[in-house]
Parts: sequence; structure tokens; C-alpha cells
Amino acid sequence: MTNLNTPNSRCRAAIARCDITPPIGIYHRMWGAALHDQATAVHRPLEATLLWLEPAFAKTASQAQILISLDHCILDSSEIHTIRQSIHASTTVAYENILVTLTHTHGSGWMSRSRSHLPGGEMIGPYLDRLAQLLVELACQAQSQVQPSTIVYGTGHCNLAAHRDFFDPDLGQFVCGFNPLGQADDSLQLARITDLAGKSLATVVNYACHPTTLAWDNTMISPDWVGAMRQVIEQAEGGLCIFLQGASGDLGPREGFVGDTAVADRNGRQVGFAALSTLATLPPPGTSFRYTGPVTSGTRIGTWQHQPLPKNVCDHQETWHWEELVVELPYRHDLPTIEQTTSERAQWLAEEANARSANDEIRIRDCRAQVEQSTRQLTRLEALVPGQVYPLKMHLGILGDAIWLFVPGELYQIFQTTLRTRFAPRPVIVCTLTNDWQPGYIPPASTFGYGIYQDIIAATSPGCLEIMIEVISRRLNQLNL
Repeated sequence: MTNLNTPNSRCRAAIARCDITPPIGIYHRMWGAALHDQATAVHRPLEATLLWLEPAFAKTASQAQILISLDHCILDSSEIHTIRQSIHASTTVAYENILVTLTHTHGSGWMSRSRSHLPGGEMIGPYLDRLAQLLVELACQAQSQVQPSTIVYGTGHCNLAAHRDFFDPDLGQFVCGFNPLGQADDSLQLARITDLAGKSLATVVNYACHPTTLAWDNTMISPDWVGAMRQVIEQAEGGLCIFLQGASGDLGPREGFVGDTAVADRNGRQVGFAALSTLATLPPPGTSFRYTGPVTSGTRIGTWQHQPLPKNVCDHQETWHWEELVVELPYRHDLPTIEQTTSERAQWLAEEANARSANDEIRIRDCRAQVEQSTRQLTRLEALVPGQVYPLKMHLGILGDAIWLFVPGELYQIFQTTLRTRFAPRPVIVCTLTNDWQPGYIPPASTFGYGIYQDIIAATSPGCLEIMIEVISRRLNQLNL
């Protein structure tokens, strides 16, 4: 081999950002074990980062693809619909081309209007209304700045993410926590976007790791480790960093579930510096690394140089194809009913009242956690599409040499590792929690029946993750990549 090509995409791009930090005092409780309800301070601001992409040959904005990364854990589907519809009306970008994804930080609080009756909940509605307005303004800003760009891709590694299905021998059951013997995908998919002069416009970081450094003891609004990661990259690279959460259903920080924000920052720096290590190796856009022959010195030295790509290769890197794939996933046969869950919630509320009467703080915490679990299960069940199957919408993009894939819900790491193995050496960006957090967790069939948390609350049946992998694989093969 005398020639090494680095994957590239040629398109038009722009990136913009705004602060979306909620006010102190807003409803913040995200964890069942939390004893607080309202945010007491801000660790780092929450941010919205919008990446505008369109083909190199674009003639109208309707061909553009908008990617919005929000520092939130989950948002109701109605809120995401409002955001997409508002941006569509203001930019003429097709509704289906607007993708709203979440970094999944658990330090943001649960921003749902259904919680407006709780302490600080009166701030949620006005906050979400303002959020939609800010994102429209952000899209219009990016639209005015779009310019010819090149995307260069690279793959690095970071061991922050650890397997998080741990069997507790004393309890005799699985818990959600660091499993030192479990396998964890450490791949870090990166993309550097530059203008025609080579100036960095944006860095895309696609990594699979739950932002769950901060847990029930944290009372501060926080992007978790994602905030420090962005800061590290932006200080070194220039431009803005946009984070896309990978398939992290069974992955979380090696050190997590704490209240110390210093740990979150340390975790973020770990990812940031790992990303910089790989970004430093990326070649100039539009070049290949070629063997240029021997030079006689003390011995014959083989020399390599970065040289411009031929026109036919550059033309191929302008490939632009996006489509929506719908796959029907059957619901599990033992899915609890709304009536059952409502009854269980009522029982735990009664238990909590008894614990308060006895001033039993530990029991209060445990009962509150059970109430919260039942409340979330009700939220999931009420949000599911009626019927026997869930029509899950996936968005597939082919940009030059790369594959971009956006899916709702929370998927296990095997989803991305399988696709990346099948379609190597093409870079495959996998982003979850896009346009909806339903139908929740989608674990592989092999994990069902062991009492694992993600299995217990999963709405779809065993085998659904495998179905998704096959649908995507077959479609990519049909496209004759």
C-alpha cells in the first residue's frame, strides 16, 4: 500500500450556540434518591449547539440538515415537535430534516410541564417556551453564516466509559453501577469541520457514556462531564464543539453517581484530552498520505507526503443522501398497564406518608425513589404509541465517506460496535436520544431475564435491537456504499 486516504465529506456548514441555563430555583429533581426538588446553583451553564449542514450543491434551504444538541436529559416529544415545527416555519428547512438530540446530562433536571405542580415547577413552562424561541434564533443565525466546508474524520479511544451492569453478590441481583469485568466500547468518533482556508469551524465528538457523574447529592444545574470536555476542545481547537451521545445504554463513567462537581470536570477533561490526541493526527482536508519514494541518506529513507486528492475523489466526497427509516418494534408481552402502575404508585405514596409520620429519613428516601420510579413508568406508558408495535423512526445520512445515524431512545453499545465493524473503514457516527427519548431503553436480547434495570423498564420486546441493526445494515448495503 502506497496511499492512505482519510475519510472526508464536502458540504456547506455553519455552527452556532446559545446559553439555555434554567433559572436557579427551577424544579431540578432527576434522581429517585434525591432529597431536594429545586436547583440551588449553577455548576456550568447548559448550552444548545446547532450544526447546519447542506450539500455542496445546495440551491435552497429545504435541502439543509439541522442538528441541535441540547444539554438536557429528556424532553417530552411535544416539546421537541414544537422546536422542530418552529424552526421549519422560520427557515424553510424541511421538518423531517431537523434533528433535536440530547446530551443526556442528568444534572439538567427534568424539564417537563407535567411537573409544573412541584416545587419550582412553575418555572418550567416559561423556560420551555423561551427555549423554543432561542433555538429558532440560533437556526436563523447559522443559516446566515453557512459556507463551503470540509469534514475530516478520525477515531480515537477513551476509557472513561465503563460497563454499568454489575452483579451485586450480596444482594444476589444486578445493580446499575461500574462493572470492572464488563466490556466497554472506548471508541471516540471525531469530525473536524473547516472552512476553505483550513480554519476550524466545529468539532463533532461522538462518544457513548452516560453523563451520570453527578447524581442525587448534586443540587446544581450542570451539563455533567460534557461541559468540561467542550471547554478543553474549544480552547485548543477554536470553533465550537458539538457533542452527540452514542449508544450508551450499558455505559457510564467509571467514577460516577457522586455529588462532587470536580469529578464531573475531571471526567470531562479526560474525554477532551483524548479527543485532542486524535485531532492532532488528522491530516489537512482534501489530501491523502502518499508514498513519494526513497531518498538516499545513511540508508534508503522511504518518504511520505500529504498530497491533494484527485478530482474524482473530491467529487465523491460531495455525496449527500438522507432518508428516514421506520422500523416497527413489537412491545413486550409483559408490559405493565397504566392501571397497575397507578395502583403501585398510590401504595408507595401511602408508604412515604407513613415514613414521614415516623420521621424515618432513610425510609422516606426509599419511598420517594419508588414513587419516582412509578411516576416515570407512567410517563413512559402514557407516551407510547397505542397498538402492538412502536414505529421507531431512524434518520440515515451519507455524507461523502461517512455514515451518520440518528435514532430515538437509549440503545446498548452493541448497536454501534456492530455497525462500525460491518461498515469499516467508513466512519459511522451513531447518535441516540434524537427527536424523542421513547421508547426508552432498547437492550439486546441476551440481557433480558436477568433483572437488569434497563430490561425491567424496556417497553419493546427482546430482539428489537437486533432488528434495528439488520434494517440499517440491509439498507446501507442496498445503497451500495
